[in-house]
Amino acid sequence: MVFRRPLDAYRGTGADPPFCDPARAHDTAMEGYYWRVVDAEGGSVVVVLCGVCRDAAGPWATVALAAHPGVFTRHALVTPAAASRDSFGARAADLLRGSADDLRVHLGEDAWVDLRLRSVLRWPGRVFGALGPAHAVPGLGQYWHPVVLTASAHGEACLGGVPRRLDGAAAYAEKNWGPGFPARWWWGHADSFPGGDATVAFAGGRLGLAGHVLSPTAVVVRLGTRVLRFVPPLARLRAAATPRTWQVRGRSLGHAVEIEGEASKGEPHLLPVPDVAARRVDMRSRQYLAGVVRLRVCRDGRVLFEGESPLAGLELGAPAINPSGHASVW
Repeated sequence: MVFRRPLDAYRGTGADPPFCDPARAHDTAMEGYYWRVVDAEGGSVVVVLCGVCRDAAGPWATVALAAHPGVFTRHALVTPAAASRDSFGARAADLLRGSADDLRVHLGEDAWVDLRLRSVLRWPGRVFGALGPAHAVPGLGQYWHPVVLTASAHGEACLGGVPRRLDGAAAYAEKNWGPGFPARWWWGHADSFPGGDATVAFAGGRLGLAGHVLSPTAVVVRLGTRVLRFVPPLARLRAAATPRTWQVRGRSLGHAVEIEGEASKGEPHLLPVPDVAARRVDMRSRQYLAGVVRLRVCRDGRVLFEGESPLAGLELGAPAINPSGHASVW
């Protein structure tokens, strides 16, 4: 216990020392869990999120379920809730049990998911997680880490009363944590590239640190079982976004990545974002469940992968969207 207590206090700031698993709970005010299941053959996408929050009154959670095709979305606020201290996992009353191996959600007889994840490719054992050395910095506004880079989903779901079999669909899971969500953020995920075994995920946002406002972006690319990470200061990145477009350019020693994202037709799903202090949610996450992402990865000028995914997730979160539609570079 002599050594555990200082470590617990350190991780309570959101930080992780080298060789520590970022997927475990940190006891921060918010621990966010996100699963995304893409059935490329059936053209469907299922998204599940769970934000486990802690305030003076105790733990609570928001659970949400959304699906494409269509505009189906449902969410609930519940107690009790808990984030796993041992591994990636969360539970919220009798509405959600989720981990890197199983996912069960029940938001009504017409809104539920029951899945098992097999052939799971997890984040490789490295000194740090997806954010690199930034994981060791205490007190950041938010941390982000993909946990399941790809897996094969098996099971079924009922979404708005419509049953769906999801056997063989591609599954992805990630985690974010900290005192809450930033005022602005951008995010994307894509797999199911026709003819290519690849995954890309990126996340960025405006964060306050030591009295300064920073706008970092991180990118993770999976090519087969190989995983590339683009994150400051080990890589130089530029990101730009409008309500309907996303662009990320990154370059590290020997590698370069280009990501172009385009929203699908129609309006995005509006998903809940926890307001920890007020014990409520704000519907300020605008997420397209089936956008288009074009990915290009090079090494020393040679193309390692180039492809387009038609069932990509693209998100923009902000209290106000630029009405001009012009790109805001952060």
